[in-house]
Amino acid sequence: MNFDVKTEKLSDEQFVISLAGEVDLYTAPEFKQQLLEVIDQGGRDVIVDLSDTTFIDSTTLGVLVGGVKRLRTNEGQLSLVCSDRNITKIFEITGLDRVFTIHGTRDEAVASLGSESTA
Repeated sequence: MNFDVKTEKLSDEQFVISLAGEVDLYTAPEFKQQLLEVIDQGGRDVIVDLSDTTFIDSTTLGVLVGGVKRLRTNEGQLSLVCSDRNITKIFEITGLDRVFTIHGTRDEAVASLGSESTA
């Protein structure tokens, strides 16, 4: 099983969590722990980069939805980076494409943080 998670702090309130490999029942708890740590550190604008992710399951979706709920109570937001059609289709089928802003590239996601925080 190949899985990797990296967290990058862009500012006091902005973080990018990059996931690689398969994010499933076995690896999602590690992702959840990283996400909760970022929120506990004051993260309000969190980008989850799925660019190098090959598979996600319902456990992963649950972690993402839980993250959104926590961030919204702090007036924060969680957005995604994903260009893999198979993965974006999962968000469309479940209706979660209306919950998350999904960007095609990491640069687009980071640029939108700047424009949304200054607006």
